[in-house]
Amino acid sequence: MAVRLMKQCACLLREATRLVPAIAPVGQLRLAGVACKHLTSSVSSPSSGSLTELLGKEQVFTPYPENQEVDSLIEKATRPEELLQLLGGGHRLHHNHAALILIRLSYLLSEKPKEKALLLEDARFQQLVSQVNSQIASIWHGTLVKLLRSLYMLMLPQTSKELQSVEQEVRWRLRRLKYKHLVYLAESCASFMQQQHSQELLAELLIHLERRWTEINDSRTVVTMMMKAGHLSESLTNRLEDKCLELVEQFGPDELRKVLVTLAAQSRRSVPLLRAISYHLVQKPFPLTKGMLLDLAYAYGKLNFHQTQVSQRLAADLLPFIPSMTFSEVARCAKSFAFLKWLNLPLFEAFTQHLLSRAQDVSLSHLSSILLAFARLNFHPEQEDQFFTLVHEKLGSMLGSLEPALQVDLVWALCVLQQVRESELQTVLNPGLHKQFLESKSPKEQSTFQKLVHINTTALLEHPEYKGPFLPASAVALGPSSSTKKMTPLQKELQETLKALLGGTDQGSLDVITQYGWVLDAEVLLDADGHFLPLRDFVAPHLAQPVGNRPLPPGAKRIAFLRWEFPNFNSRSKDLLGRFVLARRHILAAGFLVVDVPYYEWLDLKSEWQKGAYLKDKIRKAVAEELAK
Repeated sequence: MAVRLMKQCACLLREATRLVPAIAPVGQLRLAGVACKHLTSSVSSPSSGSLTELLGKEQVFTPYPENQEVDSLIEKATRPEELLQLLGGGHRLHHNHAALILIRLSYLLSEKPKEKALLLEDARFQQLVSQVNSQIASIWHGTLVKLLRSLYMLMLPQTSKELQSVEQEVRWRLRRLKYKHLVYLAESCASFMQQQHSQELLAELLIHLERRWTEINDSRTVVTMMMKAGHLSESLTNRLEDKCLELVEQFGPDELRKVLVTLAAQSRRSVPLLRAISYHLVQKPFPLTKGMLLDLAYAYGKLNFHQTQVSQRLAADLLPFIPSMTFSEVARCAKSFAFLKWLNLPLFEAFTQHLLSRAQDVSLSHLSSILLAFARLNFHPEQEDQFFTLVHEKLGSMLGSLEPALQVDLVWALCVLQQVRESELQTVLNPGLHKQFLESKSPKEQSTFQKLVHINTTALLEHPEYKGPFLPASAVALGPSSSTKKMTPLQKELQETLKALLGGTDQGSLDVITQYGWVLDAEVLLDADGHFLPLRDFVAPHLAQPVGNRPLPPGAKRIAFLRWEFPNFNSRSKDLLGRFVLARRHILAAGFLVVDVPYYEWLDLKSEWQKGAYLKDKIRKAVAEELAK
């Protein structure tokens, strides 16, 4: 570059000396001549080598020539044959033309796999590839990265020496490529590199992208990198998240959507970035399309990120789109808000109305997703009878043909919503279905079996007319275990307060495992005068492994303490989720008086005395309510 600059300066000074007007002063002419002589002599001095020799050397990258007729023919070609004919048509092809022809060929054949296979066997194509290989060092950077993508798309075998040559050339030039070229490689070639086992090139590309991440200065680049390369490198993703925080003010609604969906797809719960995106979604009046709203709801639900104002906006903006939604979109939207634990009554009523207005067209899979969402949030629509009539009609003869896990989920959801029928209970409590879950050790199938226990409890306690079948006693006795879970601060404080209140271990029990599939935080027994009785002496049919044989004295009452943590409630609500409503209902049906200990009441208690007084007051209220009945 320095030699070229010196040559241009010398030529300019020579020209100025030759063309100087005759009327110019002699001093100026002499000065120009001296300057030219001095410059020429300094460039061609022995210490720096001969100027002619240096300039005569062939440059690695020749200047790009002006557009020729062949450039226009390449751009306008609509058939591969037109491009292949350029090789023997007497056209003067420079070092980039062969690569441009290959790039155009890959574009024309992008969706024609059969023609690609025929092209690879064409002798003219082989000649074209060989010509590119021989001129590889002269191809410009931008053309080279597009060429690599084109060879991948044309499905050249990994053993092809021409493909390997292009990959090697790209590796050598990575340090000199502009960042936009690196981004292009990541965007268009990363998946091919993984599939074709070009691991070394991919690894070096990711290293250069990470080292030069500060060169990113526009929102499109950082979003593209998040989508295409973020999942390939943890450290690169961290850099990209930092850059997103820096540029988030420049993001439009579609870019915010892409970043959120990418985070959701990678299960990356980057709280600072999610907060920044939420702020801009709330503060800026972006026009959001139906597709954007659905994607945003999905991403927030998948990442379990609760932001009240965002949830309110999503629900309000989605409401006008409900009549135009497909059943698939309604099911997806309902599931997203169920994951968010956000119950917006107008929105869910609109879901119900939309389904009922087109009841004949709704599929069982979509109806199942909506039913599960309703059960999670414990949502009972105003048109409850019509909705559940539709559910039972769809389930009817098809329930037994579904996957066993889905059968259990659907009947469990109906139990939560108090809409289950005897025939549905019989279907899932059949020994042939529950046996596979009982013998499995996988967490997912153990969770399904736990739901079966809840269904069995519903049949036992809430459907006295149901005659069977039931789960075997040996299976129910296994019960859930709470010993493996880490104690929460509320659980620990509650147990310490109860121990101080009871004054002895025989006056109550902690972490009581029942045969109903639920664990009580504590259980106490009160006589008719309100005094604690020793639990172990009396019969306890609710336990997974019953103890004691003495019947309860007249007027005695069993009291269960149930602790409700923050995740047990709907978002920004004091309403329990469906699962915990079912638990409370089962414990009441089993003959207990329930003392609820929600987190929002316990947090207001500061001293041990206040906590003890709170529990005593709760016990008195529970007994008084029972007597009032």
